[in-house]
Amino acid sequence: MQEVVFLKQNAEKWQQLETLLDRERRVDPDRLAALFIEITDDLSFSRTFFPASKTTAYLNGLAGRVHQAIYRNRKEDRSRFLRFWTHELPTLFYHSQRQLLYSFIFFAMAVLIGCLSTAQDDLYVRLILGDRYVNMTEANIAKGDPMAVYKSMHQVDMFLGITFNNIRVSFIAFALGLLLSAGTVYILFINGVMLGTFQYFFYQKGLLLPSMLTIWIHGTLEISAIIIAGSAGLVMGNSILFPGTYTRTQSLMRGARQGMKIVVGLVPIFITAGFLEAFVTRYTGMPALLSLAIIFASLGFIIWYFIIYPIRLNRKAS
Repeated sequence: MQEVVFLKQNAEKWQQLETLLDRERRVDPDRLAALFIEITDDLSFSRTFFPASKTTAYLNGLAGRVHQAIYRNRKEDRSRFLRFWTHELPTLFYHSQRQLLYSFIFFAMAVLIGCLSTAQDDLYVRLILGDRYVNMTEANIAKGDPMAVYKSMHQVDMFLGITFNNIRVSFIAFALGLLLSAGTVYILFINGVMLGTFQYFFYQKGLLLPSMLTIWIHGTLEISAIIIAGSAGLVMGNSILFPGTYTRTQSLMRGARQGMKIVVGLVPIFITAGFLEAFVTRYTGMPALLSLAIIFASLGFIIWYFIIYPIRLNRKAS
């Protein structure tokens, strides 16, 4: 079928739908659902045979309006909040798993660079972590308490400060995706280099295992969430670079919404990580088995909720 014939056959129906959506009064949800099926069928046909046409772009926008109208008219109930965490977010995680993989790779490469650079240059650790922190840590090591920094602040002040800072970093990592993903990669890079430098510094002091048993109590959730926030930034950046059949503006708005939901979904993770760092990590003398239990429980949750569960949910929906 030629595009002009397709337009003639459906233009009146689309115009009626636009008129219906422009009305201020509430539209019957069942009618909206039926219209949504029709418009998505038309969109699927147009994408197949006229992928780069204005018709496809128009139908993308129209389908989006119908979808928004359905959500606007849907009755909100107590299950809406639960559904956000059990279905909506995991679905987003499933569709952004490629970006999550890229985010992890960028971060892991930066960690490796931090380790190698610290191994090659004794002054590198001071360049990255700062003289004050290095001097303080060396003094704590000399006193026999290398992790004393986690005991230096009041728990509540530490919790609030760390949690706020981590949430701020995650939103920055997401927002810098506007710079065609380059800004997000930069945030991942500097955080990865800092982590690699930090861990190798303790390795040089012969304290790698004790430091990991302490730091990763909170770091498992914290670092994982930063990597996931990076994937949110890449989602938005890629929406600009690869708009597909959407206009670039439509694609950006869609990517921004998806990325924002991912970052908002990380807030409880950062709150939990902040709590662990402020109230649990300070107990540096806790049994190694307890530390390992917290670390592996955190890692297991991250892998399950952000990777395994979204895959299972998608298979079930299919």
